[in-house]
Amino acid sequence: MVKIGNIELEDFPLILAPMEDVSDPPFRALCKENGVDLMFTEFISSEGLIRDAVKSTQKLDIFEYERPIGIQIFGNEISSMREATEITASANPDIIDINYGCPVKKVAGKGAGAGILRDIPKMVEMTSEIVKSTNLPVTVKTRLGWDENSKYIKEVAEKLQDVGIQALSVHGRTRKQMYKGEADWTLIGEIKDNPRIKIPIFGNGDINSAEKAKEYKNRYNVDGIMIGRASIGYPWIFNEIKHYLKTGEKLAPPTIQQRVDVCKRHLDFSLRWKGEVTGIVEMRRHYSNYFKGIPDFKEYRTQLVQSMDEAHLYEMLDRINDKFGHHEFA
Repeated sequence: MVKIGNIELEDFPLILAPMEDVSDPPFRALCKENGVDLMFTEFISSEGLIRDAVKSTQKLDIFEYERPIGIQIFGNEISSMREATEITASANPDIIDINYGCPVKKVAGKGAGAGILRDIPKMVEMTSEIVKSTNLPVTVKTRLGWDENSKYIKEVAEKLQDVGIQALSVHGRTRKQMYKGEADWTLIGEIKDNPRIKIPIFGNGDINSAEKAKEYKNRYNVDGIMIGRASIGYPWIFNEIKHYLKTGEKLAPPTIQQRVDVCKRHLDFSLRWKGEVTGIVEMRRHYSNYFKGIPDFKEYRTQLVQSMDEAHLYEMLDRINDKFGHHEFA
């Protein structure tokens, strides 16, 4: 059993990473059905919460069936993050997670997300203030460091534990790497092997198959794995990994019919949740993965990602089922 504060998770939990415009309620519902153990919301701007901005406050919406669930916040001002923590706690999540990992320029460039990796003392102070301002377990998601010359994550892990975080998720890249190259889990394994570290350590980065999950579990001894990009348009990955870890056998991949059915449900919830325009636009990143591996699919994909007509999208999904229903995945 893995414990985050008073939250008990099964051994070697699989975690849905917080992803902007991805880890929303429609997608989380599908991941929950497919075996995920812990989920996090999309990251939420502390300044947006304080200003009561609609885009930020809507992300606080969580459902009972999603539990345990964490809400993730980001920002570069300690006072704002403290205030945002109190607002977030009122939404009654199980965990408050701090984003010290987002590498995109509009976040990191302002000293938030991975930007704080250039100021470790501030990172530690901010974390300490957030922990003090809530009774909920506080966790952190971060990266190895800002760049190749500042991979201080081993020392940072100790400092964050010392100020009271209850779990740490580490993405095996620096901020400078963004999502390029291969994630290096070596330091993540070294954090886990540090006898001073008592909190759960979760690895993140490049886990895209059941075999790789098992290999990294055994090699780096982490307490669990956080999965991000590999789950986009493929919520089945959580059950596939669990089944493989338990039995050593691979589950058969979902059929075209199953992919179409789940994609339709995803689209339906997305439209209801976000309205027609945003709901259609934010589904687009999922289609390629829902139908990955289908030959001669380009024409269908183009229509899915270009259409702004709800009826046309459902019609296209039916046509995909009719056309490719016989296709078998390896």
